[in-house]
Amino acid sequence: MFRRLHFLLAGAAGIGLLLTASPLMAAPNSRHSTAFDMVVSSGAKTCLPDASADVKITPTGPVDIMDVSVQGMPPNATFNLFVVQVPKAPFGISWYQGDIETDKHGRGHQQFVGLFSIETFAVAPGSAPAPVVFDGPFPDASLNPPFNPIQMYHLGLWFDSPADAQSAGCPATVTPFNGEHNAGIQVLNTSNFPDDHGPLRSVNP
Repeated sequence: MFRRLHFLLAGAAGIGLLLTASPLMAAPNSRHSTAFDMVVSSGAKTCLPDASADVKITPTGPVDIMDVSVQGMPPNATFNLFVVQVPKAPFGISWYQGDIETDKHGRGHQQFVGLFSIETFAVAPGSAPAPVVFDGPFPDASLNPPFNPIQMYHLGLWFDSPADAQSAGCPATVTPFNGEHNAGIQVLNTSNFPDDHGPLRSVNP
């Protein structure tokens, strides 16, 4: 009986220790997360003054997880997220991450997995032939220019289509910022940070 009581007490103590330790075990991830906002771009201030985004980047070891939540956007629309060299035109090197779709309330959320930190960069050691797939208003280049490593620390979000932008009362300007290079205008960016110190630069796992 005493032996059984000993095991029961030991088991209860172990469960209590596990419950107590769980928040502490989760703490390192939350401590290492970096959170910041995206703001309305100059071209969308008059048509979407309340648009904004909350971003959280959590390093997990080999990759980073970036959560992006948008609000104050047009309802039931698609937007394209890019990592960019600078947040405003001329943008510099830009890297397509994926899409965010909004609901009927103009809110949306998407999670992206990749490398979003001080080590995010692009490099072209030399020129090489490139496939020409799309030949719309911004046709594919058939050859890349060589360049040394360029760090990319900013984010930008674009309308997927000029028609969606126009429906929201925004300019119907065509830009190359979607998969077929016929997107709409930029809606959000990280111009609330200096050009040479975008928010990804502060993520140092």
